[in-house]
Amino acid sequence: MIRATVGSVEERDEEQEDEGDEELRDGGVPFFVNRAGLPVEEETWERMWRHVARTHPGGEAVGREIRGAADLPKIPIPSVPTYQPTTSVPQRLEAIQKYIRDLQYNHTGTQFFEIKKSRPLTALMDIAKEMTREALPIKCLEAVILGIYLTNNMPGVERFPLSFKTQFSGNHFHHIVLGVHSGGRFGALGMSRRDDLMFKPLEFRTLGDLVREFEGAYRGYWHTLRKVKIGQYVSHDLHSVEQIEWKHSILDVDKLTKEELRKELERHARDMRLKIGKPDHPSPTKDRRNSVGSPLRTQGSPMRRVGRIERRPSGEKKPPADMNGYQIRV
Repeated sequence: MIRATVGSVEERDEEQEDEGDEELRDGGVPFFVNRAGLPVEEETWERMWRHVARTHPGGEAVGREIRGAADLPKIPIPSVPTYQPTTSVPQRLEAIQKYIRDLQYNHTGTQFFEIKKSRPLTALMDIAKEMTREALPIKCLEAVILGIYLTNNMPGVERFPLSFKTQFSGNHFHHIVLGVHSGGRFGALGMSRRDDLMFKPLEFRTLGDLVREFEGAYRGYWHTLRKVKIGQYVSHDLHSVEQIEWKHSILDVDKLTKEELRKELERHARDMRLKIGKPDHPSPTKDRRNSVGSPLRTQGSPMRRVGRIERRPSGEKKPPADMNGYQIRV
């Protein structure tokens, strides 16, 4: 349970880091994005600790205790998973999810890697490579990019963004995972504070079954599912300059019956299958790849311790956040 930060709150998507949005909010609780790359600049570093002091129940004492400690345990660096040729797809996906989980969820209030959803796939894959080098804690959107990168060498596995908007105690919350499809079954990879809101094994017969599984998990935390956003299959070409289609379908759960929702999800699954085999945009030249890549790193970063379905706009007004209530952050 976390108490919402006092102040004027504007609802923001957790996975929507648009240019110029310095402070983002998840269910009324703010977090920052490190936009200056790695290593973390002094200003960003100090801002992160000020944010921790404001939001952590222990206040400034927590920061002083950690920053002043000389004998903090060394954090193990997870190894990127490798496989034998005989390793099955479900086993590979489980290994990828374990790697993502081993990086740990980022509770600092500062997202270390800036993910601009409008960037070409090749630039986002450069950021994913940087995630594997730095091995820092991540949030849900970073986990989606990392999941795409780690499954690129699995041509039999199709990947697509799957995001949820839920409501609890007057606030809206946003979460995103990487949907996967292989062998006629659906599953998911991702990162969350909750174990049942990230990985789903490759065992769901339909996309609707997968969405209902997440909806049931949300009900366990007293969250009501309001919207489901589903993207198209993502290219396996590491050097593709096409953008990820994040929201091919936006389904307003409040305005659809269960049967209508099922049919819309089936329609979207058919749309995704139709895209398979269509040529991607040509890969860029070497010079072009250099120009669209992620910002250059300098020296090492700090230690780890520290046929389109019609979109359905809801038309609902965003309610003000309840600043006096406790929020369950999912």
